[in-house]
Amino acid sequence: MGTFCSVIKFENLQELKRLCHWGPIIALGVIAICSTMAMIDSVLWYWPLHTTGGSVNFIMLINWTVMILYNYFNAMFVGPGFVPLGWKPEISQDTMYLQYCKVCQAYKAPRSHHCRKCNRCVMKMDHHCPWINNCCGYQNHASFTLFLLLAPLGCIHAAFIFVMTMYTQLYHRLSFGWNTVKIDMSAARRDPLPIVPFGLAAFATTLFALGLALGTTIAVGMLFIQMKIILRNKTSIESWIEEKAKDRIQYYQLDEVFVFPYDMGSRWRNFKQVFTWSGVPEGDGLEWPVREGCHQYSLTIEQLKQKADKRVRSVRYKVIEDYSGACCPLNKGIKTFFTSPCTEEPRIQLQKGEFILATRGLRYWLYGDKILDDSFIEGVSRIRGWFPRKCVEKCPCDAETDQAPEGEKKNR
Repeated sequence: MGTFCSVIKFENLQELKRLCHWGPIIALGVIAICSTMAMIDSVLWYWPLHTTGGSVNFIMLINWTVMILYNYFNAMFVGPGFVPLGWKPEISQDTMYLQYCKVCQAYKAPRSHHCRKCNRCVMKMDHHCPWINNCCGYQNHASFTLFLLLAPLGCIHAAFIFVMTMYTQLYHRLSFGWNTVKIDMSAARRDPLPIVPFGLAAFATTLFALGLALGTTIAVGMLFIQMKIILRNKTSIESWIEEKAKDRIQYYQLDEVFVFPYDMGSRWRNFKQVFTWSGVPEGDGLEWPVREGCHQYSLTIEQLKQKADKRVRSVRYKVIEDYSGACCPLNKGIKTFFTSPCTEEPRIQLQKGEFILATRGLRYWLYGDKILDDSFIEGVSRIRGWFPRKCVEKCPCDAETDQAPEGEKKNR
């Protein structure tokens, strides 16, 4: 009883609030519908349990469900790991390389960023995912990625069951006329008759579950890009920092090359930092191994440079294509459609000729502020959100009227 009480603490019970959100409600609903219908269809109408194949199939369906839910709840409740409140580096002089978070009253450790949703500084933050109502970061990156792998595989298995159930049950019920195809739902498929006949309600429910399974396979499968992030040991936020670093070097014509410090030069070594046999990622989330020739604070130093430089803090873009603000726009290309950011943050409508200040971005999407007047003055009213990268181009004024003096370029 004492062990049980030590596990269930007040803080852990507070985490259950994460379930009271549209993301987990929808995700768990889809998992419940697909897994339940796959088991019912399999046992009653497609592959009965008294056969060897049916028993193996049923065990596999249960196995998919258990593994998916295990990794899903791990990603949600274990969380990404937060920088301790009031944290500061052991060597006091290292604070000059770090940013200070006023909300957490602590310095931001390398690779950590403050999440407005969680209201904490998150270790190795990649993004805040609405489907788990939590951030994806240091501690739950492996569980989150395994969930993204297992969910499509389980849905593919379930979709196969749904298709085969409808095929076997409707094969002898179809009648073809000159211009019509009819389904006789009163005819039986199996002999002896199943306990529950495959009627219209069962057909409609199976068809609905098939749609959910196929949709989940596509939607969740697209998010498996997380594996690419793990193999490069570079989060989506860090990819944007690297892009702005290269832009800063090019703009000021500096004789330097930015090297991302946390890529160990081997995909296997990067992979082992996240996936371990113990299930606990390497390190403590506050200090990180760096490649040869790099500094522990190389990335944070670059962030400080960008923060001090107003020009690269946010990159100016001019809108060249209209955008309606749709979540997954079909008319902006297949890659833009399938890589839509999985976030609660809004999209913003764009009209040709408007200007945007982009503060971060992905390969095919950018996030920033649309300035409602024609000036780029700090403090003017703005609309903030995501928009497709192909709808904008870097503002030509950066190259024509905003060039830094030669002396300034050399100094920087």
